[in-house]
Parts: sequence; C-alpha cells; structure tokens
Amino acid sequence: MRGFANRATVEAAWAWIDSAIPAFEHLNTEVINAGKAATRILAKDVTSRVDVPSFARSMMDGFALRSEETYGASSYNRLPFKVVGTCLPGVPFSGHIETGQAVRIMTGAPLPAGADAVLPVENTELDGETMLSLGEVSSGKHVGTIGEDIRIGDVVVHQGRQLRPQDIGVISSIGVSHLSVVRRPQVRILITGNELLPAGTTPIGYQIADANGPMLAALIERDGGEVIFPSIVRDEPDAIRQALLDPADIVLVSGGSSVGQEDYAPKLLAELGEVAIHGIAMRPSSPTGMGRLQERLVFLLPGNPVSCLCAYDFFAGRAIRAIGGRSRDWPYRRVLVRLTRKLVSTVGRVDYARVQIHGNEATPMAIGGASILSSTTRSDGFVIVPSDSEGFPDGAQVEVFLY
Repeated sequence: MRGFANRATVEAAWAWIDSAIPAFEHLNTEVINAGKAATRILAKDVTSRVDVPSFARSMMDGFALRSEETYGASSYNRLPFKVVGTCLPGVPFSGHIETGQAVRIMTGAPLPAGADAVLPVENTELDGETMLSLGEVSSGKHVGTIGEDIRIGDVVVHQGRQLRPQDIGVISSIGVSHLSVVRRPQVRILITGNELLPAGTTPIGYQIADANGPMLAALIERDGGEVIFPSIVRDEPDAIRQALLDPADIVLVSGGSSVGQEDYAPKLLAELGEVAIHGIAMRPSSPTGMGRLQERLVFLLPGNPVSCLCAYDFFAGRAIRAIGGRSRDWPYRRVLVRLTRKLVSTVGRVDYARVQIHGNEATPMAIGGASILSSTTRSDGFVIVPSDSEGFPDGAQVEVFLY
C-alpha cells in the first residue's frame, strides 16, 4: 500500500479528457423514429419540404365571407348574408363564395374560394338561412396564411439541438418520420468488491448493498449514455481484466481503483492500455484515475459513494456528454446565495462541499465524509472551492450547483 506521489490538477484532468474526445467522432450517427427522439442530440439539420400550413385556414369558428361586404356592419346595422354551405376541418367547401354569401366555417378548416376573411360567430346572428353581421372584419382577419408557420426550405431544427417535445411536434408536422441523431455512447459499469451484494438486497453481516451501480446508471442515462451493467465483478484480476476488455465506448470502474493491495484495476489498465492520470488534487475523489484501453476510455472512480458521485460529475460525465454531442458543462442549474458560516478549504486542492439552502442562504454540510451518501440527499447542492482558495468567509456570495 502506498499513497500518490503526485496528484494532477482538476484542470489537467479536464484537458486530458477534452483531448481524447475527437477520437470518438467515429461514433457518428444513427437513424431512429422521430417519435422516439426526445432528449436525443440531432445530428443533421431538419429542413422542411412543405409549407405549414399548406392552405389558407380559418383561425376562428364563424363565417367565411368577403371582408369588404362587412363594412358598416354593427349591432345597429345588421348586414345580411346568405349561408350557402359549411366548411369543416379536412372537408372543404366545394363552391365559390359570391356577393352576399357566407359559408359556416370551423377553426382549422380551409378557407373557401372567394372568401378573404372570417367573421367570428360571436359577431353574428342567425335568422334561418341568413346570417346577420354585427361587425366588420378586414381582409385576412382570422385567417392563417400558407407558410405562416413554416415555409419550404426553412430549417426547423438545427444540428446539435437536444430535442424537446415541441421539437418532435414541429418535425412531425412537416412529415418527417425518422431523424439522424448522435449515437449514445455505450458506457460499461464495472463495480468490484467481494463485500458487495446486488442493489436492493438487505445488507447482512459484513456485506453491504451496492449503491454505486444504480447511481452511476442513473447518471449515465441523465447524460445521454447507454448503460451496460450486467452484474457486480469479483475482486479477481482475471474477472476484472475480462470486464475491462468487454465491448464499450467508456468503462467506469468503481472500487478496487486506488493504490491498495487489492486494487487491481489500475495495474490491469496500465498492463493492457494506458493510465494517463491517477490521483487528483481534490476532496473527495482524490484516488480518481483515467486512461485508455484500445478504443475506449476508462475512468477509475473511488468506491466511496460520495467520492464516486463527485468523480463522475467532474470527469466521467463530462466525457459521456461530450462524446454524445452534448455540452461538457455541468448539467446543474446554478444559483448565487450567501453562506451562513465560513467554508474552510486548503490551497492546492479543489473541494466539493455539500450545502443546504434556506431562502437566499446556504449552510455548509460537509466536504469530507466520502462514504456518507445521505449527505448528498440531505443537501440541495454543492459549492466548488477552487484550488487557489482557502475557502469563503461567513456571508460570502457563492455559486451553488443544485442537485
């Protein structure tokens, strides 16, 4: 057993990750059904081949007519129109509106030939087959024009967008059924530990239930990765070696990744590929490492749950998001609040401090306690103390990343 002779800075680890991302451009794209594309990253602009709407349509329930014939109409001067038909959505009026005529029309129905406006039903009265106009309308009033929403040749959604429900709606409205999206990076979770029981199992004796596997799976899904997590791996070199070599774009090793006697993963990664960084000047998560194995990135995450979460968010999550076409930035909303008491740190390392927020104030909870995962569920977010700082005084304004 030994400590880390040298620890890389967080910035150096980020730089190494960013330099490794271009090698994954071969992941490229896949074509999927548009209805299944919400939250995916669009790989190619979507350009409309149709006008939306493709016909002039009514925006109100009322009567289609010639607008100039309503001039002067009021509740004191009712002007009569002969109702010659009805126009429903998808069922147009087949004739042509002549002088003194009107067609009953519903919202979304195509505007009849000869009409240029729609008189809302609340501005009319009916007397048998005669409609009495109680108000005026101008040309084009209450009419949706051709291409009012989208025109042929418009780019409706641009490459790189994380698709939202309304994007899917617009894409569907122009008749596009399939989309080219960035393929989700396949991320293999390699959890080691002979003391571990499968997640959801009641802990017994000196064994503990796996928390990191389910937590990492949820984080990977959040960041757009495709999870591969068959089972917990025994703390045996051959089992870990095989798991490292199994197909994936990224491998996350949690447990057995430090410098202890039975921490096999770093030695195997160095034997089979490259350990670029092992040991980072931060708290928690200082045993974090990263490297390459053939065409995959490997992240060595601490086994302590808080350290695992922290290391994932700082490093592995950044890589997964970038490879999948998403922003490398933190996926958390941020707020500025004031500290209720001082937050002490040490120059030369980055600290990840959990805090609780009450109104516009934040109370520090913990920097240490790498194994106390509930410190993150009792917290509202975290503050990052940079390596050149001794912390923040009582009352200082800090940026909190909200869980």
